[in-house]
Amino acid sequence: MKNKPQKRHKALQPLSREHHHGLLLSWKIRSGFSKNIAPERMRTYANWFFKTHLIPHFEMEEEHIFTILESDNELVKRALAEHRRLNRLFAETDNDTKTLSKIEEELEQHIRFEERVLFPEIQKVATEEQMLQIEKIHQPETFVDNLEDEFWK
Repeated sequence: MKNKPQKRHKALQPLSREHHHGLLLSWKIRSGFSKNIAPERMRTYANWFFKTHLIPHFEMEEEHIFTILESDNELVKRALAEHRRLNRLFAETDNDTKTLSKIEEELEQHIRFEERVLFPEIQKVATEEQMLQIEKIHQPETFVDNLEDEFWK
């Protein structure tokens, strides 16, 4: 049985669109590996994406989304631990091939967890006032990609 798409509250839709771009980062890394692209080229793009998109996204989630649930909630603890792990992976400089492989895999798993498990739970317990506050704080932005080196094409 296929996974039915989740009906996302309007306030969380911009975050889900950002998740889509994160999934595309994982796809771009996989594509780069399949084309035998130099890991340094992929790493340059991944670092740009991390600084430009993932850091602000993580901060938004941690400050305004996860706080809807109790701080001792196991789903929140898992999401925060995964954010820390991804931050450490992006800071890793030893072996680009190994690190990029881990980033690709762990980022995709993290996004799927948030979309399929954490966000539905947040939607269940959030008040309409909380959702309106998220809408006010997090306005959807047009995604601007770094197309200097489209190694994935």
